[in-house]
Amino acid sequence: LIGVVYTVIVMKLSLTTGLVPTLNVSAALLAFLALRGWTHALHRLGIACRPFTRQENTVVQTCAVACYTIGFGGGFGSFLLGLDKKTYELSGVNTPGNVPGSYKDPGIGWMMGFLLAISFVGLLTLLPLRKVLVIDYKLTYPSGTATAVLINGFHTPQGDKNARQQVRGFLKYFGISFFWSFFQWFYTGGDVCGFLQFPTFGLKAWKQTFFFDFSLTYVGAGMICSHLVNLSLLFGAVLSWGVMWPLMSKQEGKWYSAKASASSMSGLYGYKVCVSVCVCY
Repeated sequence: LIGVVYTVIVMKLSLTTGLVPTLNVSAALLAFLALRGWTHALHRLGIACRPFTRQENTVVQTCAVACYTIGFGGGFGSFLLGLDKKTYELSGVNTPGNVPGSYKDPGIGWMMGFLLAISFVGLLTLLPLRKVLVIDYKLTYPSGTATAVLINGFHTPQGDKNARQQVRGFLKYFGISFFWSFFQWFYTGGDVCGFLQFPTFGLKAWKQTFFFDFSLTYVGAGMICSHLVNLSLLFGAVLSWGVMWPLMSKQEGKWYSAKASASSMSGLYGYKVCVSVCVCY
């Protein structure tokens, strides 16, 4: 259940921001609350049960993280669902390099086999690397260390008190995010309306996609990421949308077809996708 909840959250992040932070710590917190509440309920009903241990907390947290990692690493927010026939046709059937019939519609059978294969590849790669880097070289493993400290803190006499404080904080900011999104909904009349594309720097800059998005998803991702990541994204946005694309748009009719639509891979959009993919790799 926790894995399903986090998979939905990660899919939302991957389809909007493209940045997925590590959620190990919050998954450990929800695992603790779920199983501690379950054991308390059994105890009140008079059903004998074993004490809830650190090991069980870690197993549930690890399984939840594995669930949402498959959702993100499996390509559901990027390439996997982009293999279908509709995307193939939108990219241009007669585009050079777009081999006829080179598409794969989603199917439960082949997708399960694909995810099973990449999961085993990751398992065989990850275990030796963690043994060498974490155990042998004793390098810092921030997310794992933070999760271990959190779980150990739960299973102490003060653990319940700490968990209550963290749950209150979680519910507080979840409520703020929910009501702010609900407020924005009243001012959203389309994809380019309301607080989603607020022309902070003026309408001329807005036409070059320089605007502020008041979605708390982006604000939260910016708070989680380091300053180096945020400044790098800002520099990339200014360089691409402020310099590269305006200069390349002047080559319309020379480098690419002037009749290509805004979403066609044979137009300027193809250059944007190509540069983005090259940067990612």
